[in-house]
Amino acid sequence: MFGDLMGMMGKLKETQKKVEATKVRLNSVFIEEQSNEGFIKVTVSANREIKSIYIDNSLLQDKVELEALLLVTLNKAIQKATVINEAELAAVAKEGMPNIPGLDSFLK
Repeated sequence: MFGDLMGMMGKLKETQKKVEATKVRLNSVFIEEQSNEGFIKVTVSANREIKSIYIDNSLLQDKVELEALLLVTLNKAIQKATVINEAELAAVAKEGMPNIPGLDSFLK
């Protein structure tokens, strides 16, 4: 009984280390998104950190359009980054979970 518990605790600590390593790795996974016209381009890490923003000079005269395109483009990039982030972290966490009957159906 205690051997199983100790083994489980060790596996959970190992999983925690893998989750942290995955978070560090996701800092170097980049998502690039651009507006339909290509006037705005953003790069976001899979940890949802904005790395770069490009704004075409033609947008500098129209503040309203610039703000609208920037919001849409950033939100699309962040949404894609969130999907990647959550999938990667869930896969690592699931890998380290103890084998408990019925847990798979609960996590879906």
